[in-house]
Amino acid sequence: MPKLLDLIEKLLLILIMLATLVAVGAEIMHMVRYQKVELSDLLLLFIYAEVMGMLAAYYNSNRIPVTLPLIIAMTALSRMIILQSKELDKIVLIYESGSILLLSIAALIMSMKDRVSLEKLKQRGTP
Repeated sequence: MPKLLDLIEKLLLILIMLATLVAVGAEIMHMVRYQKVELSDLLLLFIYAEVMGMLAAYYNSNRIPVTLPLIIAMTALSRMIILQSKELDKIVLIYESGSILLLSIAALIMSMKDRVSLEKLKQRGTP
């Protein structure tokens, strides 16, 4: 049963990678068709690159660093603010900006926790 779950997991990760590559291609074709590159387009490509980086990190270490999804969420919120900033009520903009700040703080805390954990492992002599 665990081998079946591992196989399903690997197939899902491959599907996620393929879907991400298709989305990247579609976004690039969109930019070429309209001959225009906007900040929201670049942020979307950056989100795709972060998803691919998260998949690569998982394949290399069999774990996903918690900070990567947090960074993806911050980028997605930033893109949403850029796309909707003219129509948004000011309080919604403050809430979304506050969300980015909270995610940033969470990423900082998780990074510091990882460093402390690595230092503890080194002190114990674990490779």
